[in-house]
Amino acid sequence: MGDGSGAPDPLAAVPEWDDEYIDRVSDRLHHSYDLERDRTVAGHRFTLYGQLAIRRHKQFLHPALTYGDHRTTEHLLVKRLEGVSTADVERLAELGERLADECIQPDAEHFGTEFVFGVVTPDVPADVRSFVSTFESRTLLAYGYHGHYRTRLFVVAPDREASVASPGTDVVRAFRLWDDGDARTEPEGMVERLRAALSRRS
Repeated sequence: MGDGSGAPDPLAAVPEWDDEYIDRVSDRLHHSYDLERDRTVAGHRFTLYGQLAIRRHKQFLHPALTYGDHRTTEHLLVKRLEGVSTADVERLAELGERLADECIQPDAEHFGTEFVFGVVTPDVPADVRSFVSTFESRTLLAYGYHGHYRTRLFVVAPDREASVASPGTDVVRAFRLWDDGDARTEPEGMVERLRAALSRRS
């Protein structure tokens, strides 16, 4: 539905969730991510799935003559649980390794793939907070010639206005609805890091 001006509604293509919290988060994410609802991956059901794809190339004299193509993709997978344990987030980290084996096409154009798993839950236990806050997993492919992949984790408890995330997990800001910042909360940090990394690789 438009606004009466004839302009397309930017939210028209965004899925709607019965979960009010997730639905509000999706309004922040849709500027950068292609979103899906209720996606099952390797037997795990996720309430929200998002994909952010970035492709970079250089051109030589003419736009038709390009070289140095690099692609980076982030997969965002979020589920809601009635309670979360360290074992739950460990299983998600293991799923990241499995998806890397199944989904990544390692070649010279592949720069990086990130799997970001999020859990929405009533509370963030201390042991989960400790595990997630220090969790980092980055694997080079062919010694870096075929890029790398990384797994990140985050847990949010919106009713308690609490969250924890792996280092560098910028997208968690979109899930912190209690922070009265820019309503879009785009993952600018990730984009800037990718630009810097790609520039160094050039």
